[in-house]
Formats: sequence, structure tokens, C-alpha cells
Amino acid sequence: MRSSPLPRMSRRGRVTIGVLIGVFLLFTLLGWGVNAWTDWLWFDEVHYTQVFSDVLVTRLVLFLVVGAGLAVIIAGNLWLAYRLRPQLRPHSPEQATLERYRMLLTPRLGTWIALVSAAIGFFAGLSAQSRWGQWMLFRNGGDFGVKDPEFGVDVGFYVFQLPFWRYLLGVGFTVVVLSLLGALAVHYIYGGVRLQGVGDRMTNAARGHLSTLVAVFVLLKAIAYVLDRRAMLLEYNEGAKLYGAGYADVNALLPAKEILAYISIVVAIAIIVFSNAVMRNLVWPGIALALLGVSAVAIGGIYPWAVQTFEVKPSARDKEAPYIQRSIDATREAYGLTAAKSTGYAASNLVPPASLATDTSVVSNVRLLDPQLVSETYTQLQQVRGFYDFGAKLDIDRYAVDGKTSDYVVGLREINYGELTPQQSNWINRHTVYTHGYGLVAAPANQVCNGVPYFVSGFLGEAAKETQGCSSASEQIPADQPRIYYGERMTADDYAIVGQTGDRNVEFDRPISTGGEQYYTYTGEGGVKIGSFTRRLLYAIKEQESNFLLSEAVNKDSKLLYVRNPRDRVEKVAPFLTLDGDPYPAVVNGRVLWIVDGYTTAATYPYADRVNLQAETADELTGRGTFQLARENVNYIRNSVKATVDAYDGTVRLYQFDDNDPVLKAWNKAFGGDLVQPKSDIPAELADHFRYPADLFKVQRNLLTRFHVTDPGDFYSGQDFWEVPNAPDAPDSGQKQPPYYLFTQFPGQEGPRFQLTSAVTPNRRQNLAALISGSYVDGQPRLEVLELPDQTRTGGPVQVHQQMTNDGDIRQQLNLLQSNQAQVQYGNLLSLPFADGMLYVEPVYVKSNQQDAFPLLQKVLLSYGDGSSYVVLANNINDGIKQLVEKGKRGAGNPAPGGSTPPTDGNPPTGGGTTQPVLTGELAQAADRVQSAITEVKAAQTSGDFERYGRALKALDEAITAFQHAQEAANPSPAASPSGSPPASSPASPSPTPNG
Repeated sequence: MRSSPLPRMSRRGRVTIGVLIGVFLLFTLLGWGVNAWTDWLWFDEVHYTQVFSDVLVTRLVLFLVVGAGLAVIIAGNLWLAYRLRPQLRPHSPEQATLERYRMLLTPRLGTWIALVSAAIGFFAGLSAQSRWGQWMLFRNGGDFGVKDPEFGVDVGFYVFQLPFWRYLLGVGFTVVVLSLLGALAVHYIYGGVRLQGVGDRMTNAARGHLSTLVAVFVLLKAIAYVLDRRAMLLEYNEGAKLYGAGYADVNALLPAKEILAYISIVVAIAIIVFSNAVMRNLVWPGIALALLGVSAVAIGGIYPWAVQTFEVKPSARDKEAPYIQRSIDATREAYGLTAAKSTGYAASNLVPPASLATDTSVVSNVRLLDPQLVSETYTQLQQVRGFYDFGAKLDIDRYAVDGKTSDYVVGLREINYGELTPQQSNWINRHTVYTHGYGLVAAPANQVCNGVPYFVSGFLGEAAKETQGCSSASEQIPADQPRIYYGERMTADDYAIVGQTGDRNVEFDRPISTGGEQYYTYTGEGGVKIGSFTRRLLYAIKEQESNFLLSEAVNKDSKLLYVRNPRDRVEKVAPFLTLDGDPYPAVVNGRVLWIVDGYTTAATYPYADRVNLQAETADELTGRGTFQLARENVNYIRNSVKATVDAYDGTVRLYQFDDNDPVLKAWNKAFGGDLVQPKSDIPAELADHFRYPADLFKVQRNLLTRFHVTDPGDFYSGQDFWEVPNAPDAPDSGQKQPPYYLFTQFPGQEGPRFQLTSAVTPNRRQNLAALISGSYVDGQPRLEVLELPDQTRTGGPVQVHQQMTNDGDIRQQLNLLQSNQAQVQYGNLLSLPFADGMLYVEPVYVKSNQQDAFPLLQKVLLSYGDGSSYVVLANNINDGIKQLVEKGKRGAGNPAPGGSTPPTDGNPPTGGGTTQPVLTGELAQAADRVQSAITEVKAAQTSGDFERYGRALKALDEAITAFQHAQEAANPSPAASPSGSPPASSPASPSPTPNG
């Protein structure tokens, strides 16, 4: 008895479902359409519409081609399975059960097949459209001019071709498996495949159909084996702890893959022949598949394992040596390490030379301002309004002022929307009044005034300059347009609506000297025009904000500025680039520009070591003013693009920096050939501000800790490996010491350079192993390594910091600076090679625990040689250098004749025994004066009055000096210079002191 078909849905039910589906599609398509339209308008604003159109068209084509292709193949197999159904089926309970499903499917079989195939094709198309980058490289990639060491194939095949071929192979496996499962289901429902009843369990037609699909699957497996042979050069070699095929891979697994490819072809032919022409059953095809599986295990698994275990492991150093050499060579080439110049540096001089006192190339350029610590100082002294912000970390750049090039700590006074008060945060104020920041604030990195930076640019007005007294009389780094509409503090929600009708200005610009506020109206070319009702409606939907339609602040002249973070703008314009985490501003031809370093990367460079960018670039500063990179695995990287974003109008420009990079050439070709401007178009003044990118340097530095070893035997033993030390003042934190920018001269260099430097230590040891620096020479990157001898006595950063801060006299003075009301903070510990020795410099800041306090530079730690013998804590660099030289003349461990350490607790210095000498006369009065000064310092710290605190420190310095003079009067022998607090200049007539 036949079962009745399933009941039909009522007309009302069908209408309801149709309406719900229509509403869902409407809102989905509306959202997609609004986003696409607004994206087009944004790309039109920045003049990069070709990027938008090319990416969109490529994604649509891939979606349609792959999605439709899969849908057609699957639908064809389902329809073929139905057409091959047997006309007569034996009666059985199984067939009776299946009859109801046949009655349901048969009347609308075409519809069911279309729905299933369309659903599969839709998701396959979604997956395919995300591969637009692989397809563009596949079409436009060229040669690298470098061949792999195993097959002699150009590296371009691995970078441009192999990823997409492997994707297509995966699509092929997917469509065959789905077709096989779908066809098997249809054959079963319509009786072509039976589990019960008399006779054959499968009709000839069904067997031919299914066996053909299985044969196609096996043929695809043969192709996979061929591609796997090439992909073996990308796999991890456990024996050598490197990437690339090793001895067992090349001598066992590689031929095994080739044999398995041939076996797969034979098995595919056997399946078709034995299933349909000879025996017409599945016994021999099954045996063939089983043999393929056994062969894969035996030939592709057991045999390579045996070679690795019994032949390679007993003599791995010798067996793997040629393949380790391949990995070393490929890694150094892929990461740009081949040009790294390595020179020996004996560092044998442990005594401070007299030339330190007269040096003009290293000592005079020592950077004292730490861009992370003085960010708070910039904010407090140059903020003026609570909503201005400089970020958690400032940047280092160099400028030529009065004919002299120096490095400067720079930051932009940006709007921080998170600091607006509740009253200021309403929609009108947030998006139409507080639209921009003002000024690039800069201070020489080697000058200090009363413990704070000496500001030379970014002034808001005369009143703002006079409040602190530590600033130049005029702008030394002038910007014709100092307003900052695009900056790092901007988020996706921080859009601005600018442009007004009439003469009334509504944008808050800056405070003025008379005590009022100046307002402004944006006149730049940036922004999307939203004067029409259609545009206002469009962005009202996009931002889900009705004020675009209702507010009078939006008028016919209005423009919308969005995507205001410079890194986001470059990423949107050039989605194929990996961007450095630390963009920096510069004044170029009177304009404030953001400079963003762009990297082209790949993950399929044969034999090159693979790294994770997020892990390799993480250090103490990650997330504190620098962006954390994504978890991207790469084994090839080039700083191929220098991008700029105008801070006023948002103009984005991409400049080719590495004109030999094949990956950039492929991307540029994919987008018409003129997306990236040639290197020759880079303005000279802009090129003067290029700096070696930090994230690339970190990757190269970390790799050089191992790949500076080029002998495969030594590399295998790992005895000469280095490591990046932890942060010197927090070694237990596990955070790496960041590299630091310096304007200095290293041995072998013709003059001072602006370079990024980092110290490295031997693996699991604390002494110094090498200094690595990255700089630009004649517009070309230069990576240099100063390598110290293995048994050097020169300490590394962590060791030197501990030795300096644990020195008895220095510890007493540091304890004086630190109390319950204040804390000591350490700046960058700089490692400076000088006169065949090593000079270490570390600024010491003091920050009160009071609210809104900021660090003040109070002292400078200096060390020369091995980090323990010659250590001083001085008021400034000049005093510290003098003390080091004097110590060098006397010899380590010999105190100044008749001298003693100034008292740190108000009591006279004690001798080596238990009897304390009695001080009389002027010496006793000087000691009392020191005690009174210390009491006043503590009281000033508690009060939080920074002006009082500065006066107290000055008084303490004078008291210590007077005590030493009294000592000298009591004992005529010359004493060492004091290590008191830095002298404070009068606010009325400031005088910046170079080097502190």
C-alpha cells in the first residue's frame, strides 16, 4: 500500500514564508548595497576607485565561477543518477519504505536538485571570493630569478602559482566527494543501489556512475601527490628544526610520492576497467583501493620513518648538513639578511678613555628623552584642553635646524574623543565641533630643561609658550597647515562633518592668547560630499544616525570625513600590504604627513624559515602606542612600500621603495600598473624622514640571532645562537627589550646616522653578544652587525642595568629619589660602542604618585666597559662623562683622594668602623643644610606641587655641592663631582641644556 504524499502547505503559509524571505533578502541586500555605495564614494574621494572595482569584480567573478561550477557539476551528477534509475525495482520492505520519498521528490525533482546545488554553490562561492588575492597573484605573478635547490623551479611558482593550484585541487576533491555522496543517495532512493532483496545490490548504470566518480577522486589524489612533492620544500623538518625537505624527505618521501602518483593513476584505470568492462563488480576495484591505501602507508609513511630513524638520526649532523645549508641560504635571502654586514668588535677597552669628554659624534647625540615616558609630560604640558592627547608613545624623527641634524621626540596634539566630557559628547559637539587636533609638538631628544623636554614646535599661542618657560622663542619646525584631522587616536566611529554655509565657523580650533577660543571651517579637499538628500539618507542608514537628515549642522556644503586613522586608510587603499605597527608623523614641505611602512609578504618561499609576525614583533611597547600585528605566518617579507597620509586632507600616496620586489610588481600589475608610484617620484624632503621600519627590524633581528651562523654544523649544534634580552628594568616580565632609534655613529660608519639599534646576548647568558643596527644609506637599507668575541666581559643590557642600580653609592641616591610619594622610572638603556669599548646610558626619571603627575628627568646612569667597574649616577651627560673619565684616570675601585660619597640621609659620612667622626664648623653646617633640603624634597613630593618640588631639588643639589666644598676645604685633595639633582633653570629665563 502506497503512503499518501506529504500534505501541501496552505497558500497563506507560503505567502508568509515568502514575505519573511523577502524581508530578509531586502535588509541583507540593502545593507550590502549601502556599504558598497559608501565604499565607492570613499575610494572616489581618495582617487583609488580602481582598487575598489578590481577587488569587487574579482570577488564576484570567483563567486560566480566557482559557485556556479560546483552547482552545475553536483546538479549534473544528481540528475544523471536520477536518469540512470532502474525502471523496475524488486519488491521489498526497503523499497516500500523508500516509495514515500520518491513520491515526495519526483514531482519537483528539478527544484530539489536546484536548491541543493545552489546552496552548495553559494557557500563554495563565498569561500572562493575570499581567495581574490591568490587569484590576482596567480594571474599577474612573474619570476623571482631564484630557483629552488631541489627541482630547479623558479621561486615564483611557489609564491604565485602553488597556493591557487592547491586551492583548486581542494575544490576538486570537494565537488567529487559531494557528487559521490549525492549520487549514491539518489541511486539508493531510486533503487540503483539496494541493501536488501534478491539479485545484484547495484545496477550496471549506478556502478558505472559511482566508480567513475571514485576514479576521478583517485586521479585527483595523483595530482595531489605531484603537488605534494613541490610542497615538501615548505614543510617543517623535525630533524633539523628548520623548514624545507630534509635528508629523509628528499631520499625517501620524495620518490615515494612519485611512486604513489603512478600507483594512483593505475588504480584509477583499474577501477573503471574492472568495474565496468571485465568483472563488472566492486571486488577488484575495492582491492585496488586497498592496495593504494597500503602503499600510501608503507611507501609514504613507514619507509621514510625507517630512513629517518635508522639512517638519519645516528648521524643527523652530517646527513642534514646540505639541507640545513639550503634553509640558511633561503632564509637569509627571503628576509633580506644576505646584505647584512657583519664586522667584529673587540670591545676590549674596559677603561673610559679621555676622548669621551671631547667626542662630538656619539656623546653629543645621546638621546635622553624616552618617547614612552615623556608622552605623559607632553600631555600635561602641551595638552591645554582635556580632550587633546598625544597617545601612549611618541615617535622619534630627525630634523635639520640651523644647519644641524638632530633627532627629535615628536607627537601630534590629536583629539581624543574618549576624553570629552558628557556635555561635550553629544552628537553635534562630537562630530561637528571637536573635529581636529592642532600641531606637531617636537623637542630635541638630547636636551632637557628643568627635567622636562625643551619644546620647539607645535605652539598654540604665545600664552601657551610662556606658561612653562621651556620652549624656543619661535617655531623651529614650522608647519603651514598644523591642523590634524587624521590621526592614530581616531576609531571607526570618530567621523567628522565639516563645511559650513556663511561666515560662521563652528569647529573648535585652538585656545588663543587673549583667553578665548578660535574656531575654524575646514577648507581641504578631503571628505565625501553629503550635501544632497540622497547622500544624507545613505549615510544615515550606514551610521544608523537620523541626525544626518534632521540636524541643521549638516548643510549643502557639508563633507563627511571618515576612516580617519592613517593606518586604516592605507590598509583600505592597499589591502595586499601588511602594515607596520608604528606609523609616525613628519613635517614635509610644510605639511604634516603620516608615514606608514608597508610590507609585501609570502608564506611559500621554499626552504625559508617561517615566523608568526604577531609573535616576532611583540615586545615591551606592543599595545602601548604601537599596533599589534595580526597572527600572520610568513617566510618572505620586504619593506616594499612607503605610504603617506596627509594629516589635514587625508590624501593617501603609495611609493615604491623596493623596486626589485616581485611580489609588489605582481600586485601593481594586478591593479593596472600605476597603483604604486615609482621610487623616483619620492620627494627628497620626504625621503629624508624615512626610517628603518621597526617591525621588519624585529623580525630580522630575531632571525639573525640564529641565522648569523652560516655553517650548517655549527647551526645544528646551536652553540653560537643569540637571544633578544628582556626589558632591562623588568627582566622577569618576559617582555623583550624594544629596539630604539638613535642619531649616532657606530664603528666603521663615516658619520652619524639615524638608525634603529638593538643589543643581543648569547643564548641563556647575560653578557653582550652583538649590536644590530638598521639604517638607510643613499636611500638603500643597510643592516649591520657588530659582533663581540665569545668570551667578552662586556655585560648585556639586563646585566648592566642591575650592576648600575645595585652599586652601593648609586643605590643610596636612587633610594633618596624614590619614596612613598614618588617612583623612579628608567628610560631607554642605550648601548653605544665607543673607542673599542661599550658606553651604556640610561636616563632616570622621577614621577610623583599625585594625580596628573608626569615624569621628570632627574639623573643619568652611565657605565663604561664591563658594566661594573666604571659606573656613575650624574646630573647630566656632561657631568657623567667627566666622572667616568676621572674614574678611568684613577683606575677602577680607587676612590677620589680625600673624597667621599655625599650624604644621602642628612648625617655625616661614616667610616669603616663603628665610630662616627664628629663634624664641626662649616662641615657640620653643610650637613644640616643637606638634611633640611631632604626634608623639603619629601614635603614637596607629598604636596604634589611640582614647582615647589623643582625648587626643593635645586636646593638639595646646592646643599650637596656646599657639603662637598666643605669637604674639600677640610681636605685639600680633589674630590669627584657630585651626583646631585640637575640644576633647574629659572622659568623666567630658560636655558635648555644639551644632554640634560
